[in-house]
Amino acid sequence: MLGGIIGGALGAAGGIMGGLSRNRHLGQQINAIQAQQAENQNWYDQRYNEDATQRADAQRILTLTAERMKRANRAAAGTAAVMGGVDVDRSQSSAAMADAASQIAVAGANRKDEIENKYIARKNELQGQINELNAQKQNAMDIANGAIGGAAAGMEKGMGLQGLLKG
Repeated sequence: MLGGIIGGALGAAGGIMGGLSRNRHLGQQINAIQAQQAENQNWYDQRYNEDATQRADAQRILTLTAERMKRANRAAAGTAAVMGGVDVDRSQSSAAMADAASQIAVAGANRKDEIENKYIARKNELQGQINELNAQKQNAMDIANGAIGGAAAGMEKGMGLQGLLKG
């Protein structure tokens, strides 16, 4: 009789401690994934809201375009001076700068789409991991509850009370 009671109590304690330990570990894993979610959000906020024209590659395109425009305008001014022309037509230069800005805008929009797709994929991946860990936590609690129930049944049997308590 005493052995059944002690065995049941130890079984219940072991089940509770195991379930609590497992839940604590899973909770730590969930916290780590939530930190990754925050990092992912920060990455998205920073990258998505960047000004495409301020990126180094865009600045290089704009600088090269401006240099080409200056050279073309100087050459045209020199030709106009020799040929007796009066004014230099700067419309081609303006068109070139507008074209460069347009290309940068298109590349920036494509980049934003890519950033958004990466962000959503990572967000879904991390949420899936949290959902899985929460399912494992529930399973650990179910096991602990089962251990408690089994221990109670063992103690009931050990004390010879199984018929008395059910009726």
